[in-house]
Amino acid sequence: MEQIFNVKGKSGFITGAGGGIGSFLAKELAKAGVNLALVDLDTQKVGPMAEELSGEFGVVTKAYACDVTDPESVKRMTERYSEDFPALDFAINNAGIANIEKAMDISYEDFKKVVDVNLNGVFLCAQAAARLMKGRGGSIVNMASMSAHIVNVPQTIANYCASKGGVKTLTKALAVEWAQENIRVNSVSPGYIATELVAGMKDYHPGWISRIPMGRLGKPEDLIGLFVYLLSDASAYMTGSDLIIDGGYTSL
Repeated sequence: MEQIFNVKGKSGFITGAGGGIGSFLAKELAKAGVNLALVDLDTQKVGPMAEELSGEFGVVTKAYACDVTDPESVKRMTERYSEDFPALDFAINNAGIANIEKAMDISYEDFKKVVDVNLNGVFLCAQAAARLMKGRGGSIVNMASMSAHIVNVPQTIANYCASKGGVKTLTKALAVEWAQENIRVNSVSPGYIATELVAGMKDYHPGWISRIPMGRLGKPEDLIGLFVYLLSDASAYMTGSDLIIDGGYTSL
């Protein structure tokens, strides 16, 4: 049991590692002995974090600046990764944004920006990761959302729902296409997790919690076990799955 769940010594990258779920995953995986490339739009946050994690846990950590919506930026990021790490065992495509605007009012530019980061960025990073994994296999984990399954209320985020629905289906398509390369592709669909972003939306909390069967918002700590499972050999036969972790919200 300990052996199949062991991730010590694995190497991979996390996009959107500068805050929220990404920064929490980075710390917990480093604690478990994982070597990491911390990827964000700039290195102001992930640079100090990489130094801190390396010093505290004795793992190899690097900080890379990358615009996940720019193919050339993604290419440069993975080229740097290949120079610094011997292999890519996993990729966590976590970078994402949200925009709470009504569908009738949102500009095309704002709608497109959300889709570009949340969906197109996931594709570009997954594609780049698969090219490094070809011939040896690996695990790609895409960040979807319960918003791929339901429509959030009362906030109006049609743009976000569309992008995350795309991630869920893209994940399945990539899993089928890359299975012959032993590249597993799965997605995680969290519910309301108490990150900095969600903590700042306190007016919504009572309405959200009233619809969650478990009666509370999720914590970043609630996600780590699922990610360890997906990166480890314990999930060797799982691909194309979307795993919801939302306190029961989508079960209603």
